[in-house]
Formats: sequence, structure tokens, C-alpha cells
Amino acid sequence: MRRIVLDTETTGLDPKRGHRIIEIAAIEMDGRKVSKRHFHHYLDPEREVDEDAARVHGFTWDMLRGRAKFADIAASFLEFVEGAELMAHNAPFDMGFINNELHLLGLPPLQNEVVDTLKIAREMHPGKKNSLDALCNRYEIDNKHRTLHGALLDTELLAEVFLAMTRGQESLLDDDAVPALRQPVTLNTDASRPKLRVLRASAAELAAHAQQLTDIDKASKGICLWSKLESAA
Repeated sequence: MRRIVLDTETTGLDPKRGHRIIEIAAIEMDGRKVSKRHFHHYLDPEREVDEDAARVHGFTWDMLRGRAKFADIAASFLEFVEGAELMAHNAPFDMGFINNELHLLGLPPLQNEVVDTLKIAREMHPGKKNSLDALCNRYEIDNKHRTLHGALLDTELLAEVFLAMTRGQESLLDDDAVPALRQPVTLNTDASRPKLRVLRASAAELAAHAQQLTDIDKASKGICLWSKLESAA
């Protein structure tokens, strides 16, 4: 199934009070990599931006006047996300705003499957901060360039966070970041080579490994392959 990571920035917190989307971004994941396909637009919200919201993302209505309106990009957005599983951090917020914009145009709400990475993070890290910034710090993902919220940057960071939370490579946005993985491999078939030294895991390391498998099993709702293999052994 296609998976698309999306994010929105808005004029305020509640679409029921007339707040609108000012930026929408979506990037497509190709397996456990991020593809080059993305969708991104700044939008004229046709209303003022709350001061609190402006402090978060840095935009005012004056900066957005004359931009495309959601009605102008709705068809291309729906085409981009058609049939895909959607992923967002605090998904009810983003989906609420997107479906409200569709409602204003007389269109039905999205029927895509939706994954909420905030919910996943809270299940994996109960009692801890699970904002996007907190997760970037926890998984050592570089977010120093994130001084303000921005939908396109946040989708890229969220993709990396998701891969890290599901035990993927920490950074897969740039294939060139790991050139050593593509170096040719030379096999040594010389039987005279020294005997390999085997280092056994300590009790603490085994306990940490078991806890990690428990976390993975919980996050994947009981489909952790390693847990099944170890149980069979």
C-alpha cells in the first residue's frame, strides 16, 4: 500500500470556529524510503491568522494574500492521496481541517486509512513528551533547522521519526548519506584465517534486547517477527 506522510499549518486550532488551512504538504514513501514525489502549497485562508498560530508557523494573512485557495488545489490533492494510507502526527487535527475544507467545497470527507504517529509514540513512550521535536531528540534526528513549524519540513522529519520508531534506518531521506552500504563486498575464502572471537551478550544487554522486542511487539500489535523466532527457539 502507498503511504503518504502529511501535515498542515492553520489559522488557528478549530475548524468549527472558521479556521482554515494556510499550508499543506504531503510526501510519498516508497517502502522504507521517501520518494521524490511530494505535494506542497501555501494557501490564502481568506481570513486573519490568530496571533498564537502566527507565533508557531510565522505566517500572517498579509503574507498569504493572493496565494492559491484550497478550492484551487483540492482536485490535485485528492488525486495525490487517492488510495494511499495517510500518516500524520496528531492525525485528528490535520484530518479535521482537511475534511472541513472538503466540506466547504461540497465534497465528501477522505476515506483513506489513517495512521496517527502521536498515538503510536504515546504507546511506545508512555509518560514522556512525544511532540515531533521531542521524538527527533529521542531518535537523534537532526532538526536544528526547525525554528518554526512548517508543513513540508515537518513531513520530512515525521517520515524519519516513523522509520526510527519502527526500527528502520535513522535517516533514509538521502541515499547518499550512507554510501558505505553500496561498496563492493570482498569475500575471504582462506581457511587459514584466525578463528573469530565470539563476544557473548551480557545480562544487561539481553534484558535491553528483550525490552526492545517487547516495545516492537506492542507497537506492531503482536506481529514482531523476532519475538516469534525467539519463542520458537
